[in-house]
Amino acid sequence: MSHKTDQEPNDLKDDAHAASVIPESIADGVDEDVVEPNRRLFTGWQFLLFAALAIAYSSFHLISLNVYPMETWSFRIVHIAGALILGYGLFAGARFADDDHQASGDWIKWLSYALLIPAAYTLAQVFLMHQTLSGEAMRIDPNVENWHYGYPLMATTAGAIVLSWFYRQARHRFNPADLVLMVCALASAGYLLVAYNTNIRMSTGTSFAPSGISWAAIAGSLLILELTRRVAGLALVVISAVFLTYVFAGPYLPGFLGYPGLSLQRFFSQVYTDAGILGPTTAVSSTYIILFIIFAAFLQASKVGDYFVNFAFAAAGRARGGPAKVAIFASGLMGMINGTSAGNVVSTGSLTIPLMKKVGYPARSAGAIEAAASTGGQIMPPIMGAGAFIMAEVTGIPYTEIALAAVIPAILYFASIYFMVDFEAARKGMRGMRKDEIPLFSKLVKQVYLFAPIIILIVALFMGYSVIRAGTLATASAAVVSWLSPNKMGFRAILKALQIAGTMSIQIIAVCACAGLIVGVISLTGVGARFSSLLLGLAGVSQLLALVFAMLISILLGMGMPTTAAYAVAASVVAPGLINIGIEPLIAHFFVFYFAVVSAITPPVALASYAAAGISGDNPMGTSVASFKIGLAAFIVPFMFFYSPAMLMEGSPMQILRVGLTATLGIVLLSGMVQAWFFGPVNLVQRVVMLVGALFLIYGGIYTDIAGLAIGIVLFMMQRKMHGGGSKTAQAG
Repeated sequence: MSHKTDQEPNDLKDDAHAASVIPESIADGVDEDVVEPNRRLFTGWQFLLFAALAIAYSSFHLISLNVYPMETWSFRIVHIAGALILGYGLFAGARFADDDHQASGDWIKWLSYALLIPAAYTLAQVFLMHQTLSGEAMRIDPNVENWHYGYPLMATTAGAIVLSWFYRQARHRFNPADLVLMVCALASAGYLLVAYNTNIRMSTGTSFAPSGISWAAIAGSLLILELTRRVAGLALVVISAVFLTYVFAGPYLPGFLGYPGLSLQRFFSQVYTDAGILGPTTAVSSTYIILFIIFAAFLQASKVGDYFVNFAFAAAGRARGGPAKVAIFASGLMGMINGTSAGNVVSTGSLTIPLMKKVGYPARSAGAIEAAASTGGQIMPPIMGAGAFIMAEVTGIPYTEIALAAVIPAILYFASIYFMVDFEAARKGMRGMRKDEIPLFSKLVKQVYLFAPIIILIVALFMGYSVIRAGTLATASAAVVSWLSPNKMGFRAILKALQIAGTMSIQIIAVCACAGLIVGVISLTGVGARFSSLLLGLAGVSQLLALVFAMLISILLGMGMPTTAAYAVAASVVAPGLINIGIEPLIAHFFVFYFAVVSAITPPVALASYAAAGISGDNPMGTSVASFKIGLAAFIVPFMFFYSPAMLMEGSPMQILRVGLTATLGIVLLSGMVQAWFFGPVNLVQRVVMLVGALFLIYGGIYTDIAGLAIGIVLFMMQRKMHGGGSKTAQAG
């Protein structure tokens, strides 16, 4: 008894000490810019130069979208050219020189400088051609275009790209081979601007098109492919190369793949128009995507991302498996805005994965949970990682209708991850975080006004404001709201945000332009229509078989690609075929979009899972299999769009409510089946019954809902009888 009495004052002291060391923030650094391995880190005047270029690039878009609009094709050409110039300045084509890799010899530097002469000559020719076309002449001499523009442009572009693969130097040094590529980007874009602002524009895709357009398009396409390799890896480049090969090999292929063929000049004179590179993908990247990247950069500069993560920790950190539940909310919020699954894993996962491991999650589970949650951000309205805007552009369906349709599927996806996490925590007896390990919720609630920019965005969109106006208002509100927080945005912070936005935008713009190249091949060769006829034939046998085939193609096309490009390509190849077999356009595009998104956690090429494995220290393939299991709902729910359109808000309010509630209960059973836990351990027979009940409830039919509810009630009663105190015991543990 006396021992207990002696201990009480010490406990009180420990509690007092714990209260005194409660952290203000544990998310410091979540908002920091993630620096890619091949990004140059300039100092001095070079840093100032490229910072100014990035600021100018972001500012150009804000001004063009809100104040002084440009002619559409010209705006998109400048948009791509600016990203190419910034990208080649900031991202190296080879590894940097370090202790393991020596710097290149002087010969490669002088050879690069030598290539600068013909590159500058082609740029000078653009100005001369502009003067010619501004006069009475309506056409340029083909010999001048070929010998004084086309051939030197192609030689310098190809030569500089190859040299950049072998040019190694210190990380803070600039590369003259990349300077050549920057000049070539100017020369290519300059000619297209000159040509497309005259009547020559009408000749694209015909035998009357000037050869200069084809040369500029070929050089521009090579520059886009090389920058995509640098910022997004080889996957999309290889897929693009396969499609480009098809343009010229197609006439020799058998069966439905064969087509009459296109000449080099006819194809490339049309692919750099709104039929391809300047088409829907670049239309979206030059308006909605760049605007929301600027919005995300303002949130980042004002440390609102830190607040999101701290708020999630304060709200859910003390629940069992707390850091995993925090990862769901924080990664979902951040992933919705930044539009890239793997990038979001790197930023938020660097905080959440170590904390998950600390409370008992194995490295594999921690990485898988973060990968699945970050991927889910791409399907969370209202922004959906920019996917909603591409869907609106491609389908013509109003953005607000798409955002509303995404609500129930997003709830189901995150409910699935939440219950997977909760059941695993219960099964393994994991604890939450201690009170002294997380910020005080009562303090963070006082700063809830930091959610205002996102609320303003949503309200403005549903009040009928255009996406551009709503995004601009939300961006401005992020700066204004920061004045109520400790991280006030002054003039320098605003410039920093614009610089971050310019740098962040390079990857997604390169990817969208590259995807536009693939879309151009699909539209100009007609392979999409032939694929539609193949799906139509499968649907004659079984619509479910056609959907499964469409799912596999969407995942295959999306593997190794960022979400935006994955959806853009799949929407061009697969969605028209689904529409032709009688599926509503909204349902068809959502079906394709979901599988393009979850390709980031689908083995064998799962970018988000690989990024998470790099942080957790686990095997990448094992992490991708685990994240696939956690995100299982995303592989089932899209099929129910077809069988139960109420999931996409198509139906009466009561029908939508019933489908939403029963599908959520189905997700709970599905999660229990995967984790072998309900109110306690679940045997094999019960898991099979749970799977059947889950599918019945997710299906959405009235009779299947009744059957699923009956199965759920029986399982509930059996589990409560067998493990009456199991859940309490697990929670206490």
